[in-house]
Amino acid sequence: QVQLVESGGGLVQVGGSLRLSCAASGRTFSSGTMGWFRQAPGKERESVAAIRWGDRYRYYADAVKGRFTISGNNAKDTVYLQMDSLKPEDTAVYYCAGKTAGVIKSSWHREDQYGYWGQGTQVTVSS
Repeated sequence: QVQLVESGGGLVQVGGSLRLSCAASGRTFSSGTMGWFRQAPGKERESVAAIRWGDRYRYYADAVKGRFTISGNNAKDTVYLQMDSLKPEDTAVYYCAGKTAGVIKSSWHREDQYGYWGQGTQVTVSS
């Protein structure tokens, strides 16, 4: 059974930081891609960041560039999302996603590229 388990969410003030973690088990993504998506209340789920393990290339959504950093250890099937300078609009449930192959620039942001998902962790940024 494949599981992706997120942790690290919580309540933080504007301008603060949080670090999300995601650990995969049951299947390895070490030669594929792991990413983060988020869904705010009343909105569709959107891409946040992804890392392609083969060359460790990182993708970011425009809304988080310069503030969020994706990293991880592909040998341990673990991915992190360091979130700095948080804004109220970053409030959402954050989901970890896994793909057993690499992604490309034109499609990394698409949900249908990822076959495995975590249950999500809530991030709330208060003003």
